[in-house]
Amino acid sequence: MMDSSKYAASYYPAPAGYSKWALKDHIETAPVWCSVDMRDGNQSLVIPMSLEEKLEYFKVLLDVGFKEIEVGFPAASDTEYDFLRTLIDNSMIPDDVTVQVLTQCREHIIRKTFEACQGAPKAIIHFYNSLSVAQRELVFKKSKEEIKKIATDGAKLVKRLAGEYDGSFRFEYSPESFTGTEPEYALEVCNAVLDILEPSEDNNVIINLPVTVEMSMPHVYASQVEYISENLKYREHVTLSLHPHNDRGTGVADTELALLAGAQRVEGTLFGNGERTGNVDIITLAMNMYSHGIDPGLDLSDMPRLVEKYEKCTRMRVYERSPYAGELVFAAFSGGHQDAIAKAMKHREENEIHGWDIPYIPIDPRDINRTYDSDVIRVNSQSGKGGIAYLLEQAYGYVLPAGMRDDLSYRCKSISDHEHKELKAHEVLSIFKKSYFLEPDSDINVLDMHFHRVGNVVESEITFTKNGSTATIHCSGNGSLDAASNALKEFTGADYELLIYNEHSMQEHGSGSIAAAYIGIKDSEGNMSFGAGTDTDIIHASVDALIAAYNNMIKKS
Repeated sequence: MMDSSKYAASYYPAPAGYSKWALKDHIETAPVWCSVDMRDGNQSLVIPMSLEEKLEYFKVLLDVGFKEIEVGFPAASDTEYDFLRTLIDNSMIPDDVTVQVLTQCREHIIRKTFEACQGAPKAIIHFYNSLSVAQRELVFKKSKEEIKKIATDGAKLVKRLAGEYDGSFRFEYSPESFTGTEPEYALEVCNAVLDILEPSEDNNVIINLPVTVEMSMPHVYASQVEYISENLKYREHVTLSLHPHNDRGTGVADTELALLAGAQRVEGTLFGNGERTGNVDIITLAMNMYSHGIDPGLDLSDMPRLVEKYEKCTRMRVYERSPYAGELVFAAFSGGHQDAIAKAMKHREENEIHGWDIPYIPIDPRDINRTYDSDVIRVNSQSGKGGIAYLLEQAYGYVLPAGMRDDLSYRCKSISDHEHKELKAHEVLSIFKKSYFLEPDSDINVLDMHFHRVGNVVESEITFTKNGSTATIHCSGNGSLDAASNALKEFTGADYELLIYNEHSMQEHGSGSIAAAYIGIKDSEGNMSFGAGTDTDIIHASVDALIAAYNNMIKKS
């Protein structure tokens, strides 16, 4: 049986009064983004990326637009070291991109890190040590002063070595396990490190506050960050950074609230890959900003490609319900949702509205290279007539009349229900054509037709075929379709009422266009039957639709 009594709060809130972030309701500007996919993300993989995979992934991160990329822990393994040297020796780091490397506050590791960075055009030396109560008391068994000395000794060494090695270096310090540390002590250590590094206008230093393990609700972290932000020395020359993990599933909330609290930079990964439950998901963060009208400064316009590259290089999978990127996040199976989406989309298109305010879809899927036909309107046994009709219209240009939408909906839902599967757009199209279009082997077909107007009357001459025999019928009507219908009634002896007739142009086709026609007829017992036809000649399309509707009526009798 589960026993919650063993757990108690292990975090340390900020002093009272640090909650100005709660008065803000949105993030005004995008932070500086630093991808840690190739370090924090890579070290969490069952099979870490090879050199070739890291090079491929590095190119993806550049394409997205990251200007700061943590490329590894070069003192940890030969692959990490060789990857950084490959980037530097082959001049693969763009002029506007800074690589970042991680090192513990240990002398031999710091020295090897600088060896790996020799000649780097721009590099951030990210050094850290853990300050948390649990680490101090249970792991290191050291006092606060002893732990602070580890940090300050590390700061002195990186500052000295930066002058001895060829390259352009910035410094970043992380009080690891910040969320398990007393905020006042974390501030004391960070300020001691800053006193050594001496931030200035030409020497911007990064102080990074990692949620190494999530321990509290997001608002607690936000207040901790605000406290540090307002009490750091050299604040105008310090970039306050975040590095949230996702143990409680609130990494995105932690980050968004902490940005309101004064943070200026975020370290995270694409799709939230990372140790345990992962790092904060930069895709979600950036797209959340985008959906509020803020340019995130990252190019996420081809989300399917990012998913494909990520899955290939990391061997991880993007969950179908992952925000913005998952296969199903825009999918509407529910008939009510589909109907609302279809109506809102039609209103937006007809009124040429620029702003996006569509029910159930927070952003326009096309912005990230997703499509309406395969990503939004999805057809299964729960789908509705509006969604199915909208899918046909968007994907193939067919605009079905109301009664026909109902009829097609029942057919599609029945097939989906009995076969226990989703129907793709091309399958809906196949059902539509099989159900309503005239086929060569239909019960009744038309071999030839001619029409001419005499005053207000249209005369028709139509040659029908049935069971191998043919007959030419002459009839008249108030229009071509009426004349054709009268001829069909005379040929078959059928009794029906033509109630629905819709037509529209579908697409450009040479010098003309393809016309689509839809017919709905009601038999003597009140049953409706439908047919459709397409042709470059609207009269031919209409007659084909009429004959198809008649054949469907016969099948019901």
